[in-house]
Amino acid sequence: MNITVIGTGYVGLVSGVCYAELGNKVICVDKDLGKIEMLQAGEIPIYEPGLKELADKNRSAGKLAFTTDLTEAVRQSDIIILAVGTPPMPSGEANMVFINQAALDIAEAMNGYKIIAIKSTVPVGTNERIRELIRTRTSEPFDSISLPEFLREGSAIKDTMNPDRIVIGADSEGAAETMVRLHRPLTEQIVVTDIRSSEMIKYASNAFLATKISFINEIANICEKVGADVTKVADGMGYDKRIGQSFLRAGIGYGGSCFPKDTRALIQIAGNVDYEFKLLRSVVEVNQDQRFNVIRKLETIFNGQLRGKTVAIWGLAFKPNTDDVRDSPALEIIQYLVENGVKVKAYDPIAMDNFKALYGKEGVAWCSQALETAQDADALCLLTEWDVFAEVDLNLLQSVMKQAILIDGRNVFKEEDLLGTAFVYYSVGRPSLNQGVKQQIPVMQL
Repeated sequence: MNITVIGTGYVGLVSGVCYAELGNKVICVDKDLGKIEMLQAGEIPIYEPGLKELADKNRSAGKLAFTTDLTEAVRQSDIIILAVGTPPMPSGEANMVFINQAALDIAEAMNGYKIIAIKSTVPVGTNERIRELIRTRTSEPFDSISLPEFLREGSAIKDTMNPDRIVIGADSEGAAETMVRLHRPLTEQIVVTDIRSSEMIKYASNAFLATKISFINEIANICEKVGADVTKVADGMGYDKRIGQSFLRAGIGYGGSCFPKDTRALIQIAGNVDYEFKLLRSVVEVNQDQRFNVIRKLETIFNGQLRGKTVAIWGLAFKPNTDDVRDSPALEIIQYLVENGVKVKAYDPIAMDNFKALYGKEGVAWCSQALETAQDADALCLLTEWDVFAEVDLNLLQSVMKQAILIDGRNVFKEEDLLGTAFVYYSVGRPSLNQGVKQQIPVMQL
């Protein structure tokens, strides 16, 4: 099939490359000339394992192209996929400016029947509204499709090529059948539903996963007070098929471009129809507070006297295997430390440039290696579970630090890793590993 993907952000670029890998002829469109020139030169503007190799392969085979010419791309294609950004506004609602403009541009370029699929995450009712908007600018026939994406940064190629399911929202049987044929090589698990339900599936899925993360973090906080180990609790819970093992890893909370944006947007969607989503509000509140457990542990260790201390930060991306720092816990943690007179040294193997661009370059010593970051530090905070950090020799690490204090915000290290070291160690929900300030475990009265 001939496909145009509009938007070469994370979703659009990965989707376009993978559609080409399936044997389709794909044109990826973006208004950003610099980004298109980079892609045409074989460079990839985002970090995603395996993406460059797959893009190079399909460009060489003539199945993948990049352009700023939306009109020509639309005219050459049968299926148009909208994957432009819908960033959050201050209210939490999705900003629809980019998708509205793309829809108008498509309408003016159309030269015959097209299937127009929205892959961007959009509020319920958007596909119907966009359909009417397009009809104001063209008399050409077309069908609207809701095509939500469920890929995860860091494993996006795998998720796209081996999805749990494909969701297609349609009110045209013929258009739905075409989209089923397009995705059939990926999986037999294809859900065809009405458009509004399809739009809601994306928000509901992300809200539920965010809820699991905040739930296990609350359990972790209780574990620290009662002497239980959250990793063992989560493992025991996960054997229940109704619960499952995924998204039950305690830490300092979720970040990135999806969960924070989509949870706030769904709260706003509910509010717009006069419904208060109390559960999801609590999920967001718990997540926001969880990242500050790192600060609270530092303040406990140093008796509230952080000013003048040197704190090393390992990890700036919101998760490993990505350079995405949007809503990363590191942003607020570092900002708090700097504002309270702490000398911060920071390192991330991939996300340094993106973090500097978002945070600014002042007030932080940017380092190029993990041990360099820890050199002469009073404490080290591990915020992203990159493999390079897990592989560090802890005896060597302790030897370069001023004080051997390690706050493991992602539960990377195990008890056996710490044996033979002098680390004062704090993790999330594993009080038996804590050294230094001991947790007060209440005794049950019989």
